[in-house]
Amino acid sequence: MSRDDSPLVDLRCNAHTYPDGTVGIHDVDFSVYPNEVVALVGGNGTGKSTLLEHLNATLVPDGGELVVNGTPITEANKAHARRKVGFVFQDADTQLVAPTVLDDVMFGLQNYGVPGGEARERAREALAIVDAAHLEDRVPHYLSGGEKRLVGLAGVLVLEPSVVILDEPLAGLDPERSRLVGERIQKIHEKGISVVLSTHDMEFAAEIADRVCVMADGNVVGGDTPREVFYDDDLLDRANLRPPAAVRIARDAGLEGSTRPVTEAELVGALSDRETSSETIRTESLDGRSGD
Repeated sequence: MSRDDSPLVDLRCNAHTYPDGTVGIHDVDFSVYPNEVVALVGGNGTGKSTLLEHLNATLVPDGGELVVNGTPITEANKAHARRKVGFVFQDADTQLVAPTVLDDVMFGLQNYGVPGGEARERAREALAIVDAAHLEDRVPHYLSGGEKRLVGLAGVLVLEPSVVILDEPLAGLDPERSRLVGERIQKIHEKGISVVLSTHDMEFAAEIADRVCVMADGNVVGGDTPREVFYDDDLLDRANLRPPAAVRIARDAGLEGSTRPVTEAELVGALSDRETSSETIRTESLDGRSGD
């Protein structure tokens, strides 16, 4: 999947070794481009979270380079990476630090010296973007898991990043809360912010991503559009992954050679088109016999 535009984030990581000697990722080249949603998929322990934490300099590589919006990141300017690349952690509680939701979303702005009135206004705008304005007076730690994710997302958006990173945004959420978070991610993308997320949910990745990157053994072993990745058996086998249900059903129905649907909606459309085509052929055949 080639790109002509320059990346917003460009990571070259020779390796990242944890204090106990464990190598989290190695030989990783990973870029994030304007106006895209990237889903990072792979099994537990393949390095997804480690890679994500390198994208805003939460972690730094043993060797290599991180470039954010054209600026090489060093120890002296990590704040640039963290402002331009917002990170929503899997454990939302780690990001909730203030007595009310509004105070929490304002927190980052106040750290950058934004005056109280302006910070409050921008925080309310960020909450409105994720449809969480009604939560502004609530105590963050008493929110549901899905609500906490939305507040964490607002706390990142308020800093006006180029890229938002979400580590397992659906973890621990029921289907309705998962749908809600997915819709808010799409809404953020529609505002021109690129999104990178990790997930174990192949259906979610197929629905939301423009590009799917597959991780195995601490490295990115492949990546392309969902349609290319989820019909690549060798790549999925290497990462011990199963394709979305729509792909499996499409193959059973003999559709993989034509439309190659990856989502439920695409599958329904492909089956409907085939039924319409079959009906047309039957009608034409009957009309032909009548003419005889």
